[in-house]
Amino acid sequence: MIEVEVKVRADHSKVRSVLQKLGAIKIGIENQSDSYFAAPHRDFAKTDEALRIRSLDGKAVLTYKGPKLDKVSKTREELETSVDEATTAKILRALGFSEAGMVRKKREVFKAGEITVCLDAVEGLGEFLEVEIIAEDEKDLDISREKLFELLKQFGAGEKDSIRTSYLEMVLDKKIKKL
Repeated sequence: MIEVEVKVRADHSKVRSVLQKLGAIKIGIENQSDSYFAAPHRDFAKTDEALRIRSLDGKAVLTYKGPKLDKVSKTREELETSVDEATTAKILRALGFSEAGMVRKKREVFKAGEITVCLDAVEGLGEFLEVEIIAEDEKDLDISREKLFELLKQFGAGEKDSIRTSYLEMVLDKKIKKL
């Protein structure tokens, strides 16, 4: 599965108004806590990969994100499986992985046709809008990306506003700047 995703900064009150006009369906609200791990055998910052355990509503999901596939979005392969959070963290540490950082956010999820729309309020970073489509293979990437940018126009955002930096990178950059 390939997650075709674009993230921009956004004022959530304005986004909600547009979503209502578009007839988007609210799926729910999630409080997410993402623990990211660094690999002992390669530098994920250099390879543009990520490994995390996401905790939400008493459940946990282990996610591997491959390198980004283009220069304008956060499109990448994503593999996920449900796990026991504590056991998985112990296994990763036993294998030499170390905790790289934590990202906490409140996420409101909407569906606008085939597009998932997420309003993220990220602790210490502010408000963001993420739009995504799941593509089955690489031949669908261009058209999927076009659909996302077309929707973003409704919110007054475009390709120039796309943020490819992950929330973890933003959190870590902010910590470094405080030092």
